[in-house]
Amino acid sequence: MARAIAILFDIDGTLITSGGAGAASWRRAFDDLYGIPADIGEFSDAGMTDPEVGRLTFNAVIGHDPSPSELGRVMSRRLHFLHETVEESTGYRVLDGVEELLPQLIERGYLLGLTTGNVEASAHIKLHRARLNRFFCFGGYGSDSRDRTELTKRALERAETVFGEAIDRSRCLAIGDTPHDIEAAHGAGISVVGVATGHFSVDQLRDAKADIVLASLAEGLPLEEG
Repeated sequence: MARAIAILFDIDGTLITSGGAGAASWRRAFDDLYGIPADIGEFSDAGMTDPEVGRLTFNAVIGHDPSPSELGRVMSRRLHFLHETVEESTGYRVLDGVEELLPQLIERGYLLGLTTGNVEASAHIKLHRARLNRFFCFGGYGSDSRDRTELTKRALERAETVFGEAIDRSRCLAIGDTPHDIEAAHGAGISVVGVATGHFSVDQLRDAKADIVLASLAEGLPLEEG
């Protein structure tokens, strides 16, 4: 692997666990709007984008695909409650190795970004509680595309904007905890480290073709220097 310049991190299951705050915010949003406290876990998978989660859950509990205005109301109401559920969550925590690794990477000159199915506002709400926003100056989000590969490509384009010139894809790396993250990184033409701190085991991430698999970020990243 060439010496990386840009490193893209997923959020949920990779940097933090919200302790169910995300699901709780969706539940409150559907309950507030429709009187149905919907459980997104019944209708969606880890690694999906927020718009996908909203659309699938709406279809399952309301009985039809949401119109743009209906989806917009649900998404906005969900963000309203997410501030509360993240702050209230007793299970919120930063995952092993993250608080040590991120400042080290910044000090060593890496450009850090996000590649996440969260819409941009949701991503920063989740990171704010642990003060992790300060490490990331660009990203690709679920508000950029429902397709994880496309939002990862968008993150790489923004990395180039920050860097000021084109970045060879061999010098970019993604970090994620789900097969969706792995597929998206490879689809965008970059290598990916699978980290088994979410819903998937080391063996499952290997089976999903991660280039490297770690039990947690406490192991550090296998980065070339120079």
